[in-house]
Amino acid sequence: MADVFDTSDTIDTLADLVRRPSVNPMGRDVSGPEYLEGRVSDYLVHRFSVAGIPWARQPVAPSRDNVFARLEATLPNAPMLVWDAHQDTVPADGMSIEPFAPLVRDGRLYGRGACDVKGGMAAMLVALEKLRVCQRPRQATVVFSATVNEEFGFSGVKALARLWTESASGLLPADGPARALLFGQSVATGLPPSFAIVAEPTDLDVVTMHKGAVRWRMRVHGRACHSAFPERGENAIYPAGRAILALEQLASELLARHPEHPCGPPTLSIGTIHGGTGVNLVADLVVLEIDRRVVPGESPEAARSEVIQRIAEAVGSARVEHDAPFLESPGLPDADLAPNDRDSGLSQRLIAAAAACGVLSKRLAARYGTNASVLASAGVRSVVFGPGSIAQAHTADEWIDLNQVYKAAEILVEMIAPS
Repeated sequence: MADVFDTSDTIDTLADLVRRPSVNPMGRDVSGPEYLEGRVSDYLVHRFSVAGIPWARQPVAPSRDNVFARLEATLPNAPMLVWDAHQDTVPADGMSIEPFAPLVRDGRLYGRGACDVKGGMAAMLVALEKLRVCQRPRQATVVFSATVNEEFGFSGVKALARLWTESASGLLPADGPARALLFGQSVATGLPPSFAIVAEPTDLDVVTMHKGAVRWRMRVHGRACHSAFPERGENAIYPAGRAILALEQLASELLARHPEHPCGPPTLSIGTIHGGTGVNLVADLVVLEIDRRVVPGESPEAARSEVIQRIAEAVGSARVEHDAPFLESPGLPDADLAPNDRDSGLSQRLIAAAAACGVLSKRLAARYGTNASVLASAGVRSVVFGPGSIAQAHTADEWIDLNQVYKAAEILVEMIAPS
């Protein structure tokens, strides 16, 4: 039977994380004390320093650093397992609760990021510190990875993957400490980690396959003039409207493609639209943000090309530009394979650890995307696992079931140091 954890330490850890805002600006030109991940990064570094756990920072963008910590296996020739949890949260606009004042009530903790994904991060932190003092043998080296910018662009996990996908000459100078921590004695070979568990709210089930996405901005250009003489200009809103109708039609068609897929069919949506500067001016620019979700095995490049082609057919001679994607991911391929193949039993071992802790975990496919797709593309066998329900992620009263956070920590310890 797995150990029972001190629940107060888990609650305190999660509350510490929630009260440190780490809002992703999501591409907006905004600033303020709640934005970016620096407060969480500093907290993690301080915590690891106090605990005596080796750590490193990897700068990704201004005020946005990945933070890593490493706990060695106590058995020889042990594999390396990455525990990844992203530091950022979605914005707190429109929340019905105080977003950064964690509230515990009826077995739940409320606050922005509590579910996605600071509950999972708290479980990993508590488990890492528990493993450090555990008397049982540690059967894997654990590298805890706190990555930035998961909610908008995956730049943090891409910087992590760069540590083993790039040769030493292709790395940035600031990558050195993180690479040395990740590889230890094998830094010269640069062998990737063997496995990864990516924290997301899965209700303690194991996601072995999920969708990817390609997202970009489309710009429709016109020519401004006074609205008293609209014929003298070119109103960008009209061709943008035709493009929107074409995308609505394509979105409907996509729902009929691969409807039987475990991840659900491919999807298309427009997330934002901005255009015009005043009611008495003919609009010279409309900007749309497009989200095309792909099923594993579907090409993000081909999916984007189809969207662009439909738009071109709808707008005729209007001037349209498509920015390079700010997010592009192929999804997480099916990891539910036989042992010694791609999955190598990772999901089986995680499910067995859950069973030892009294939790019946199932294998699932998911419609959303995670850092796991980037790690899998970089050669690391990956699954997604964590406390909380996706139904509470990004909500106006975001919360997480604290019992699941406790159980997640127990399961992670049990997997590395079985009882």
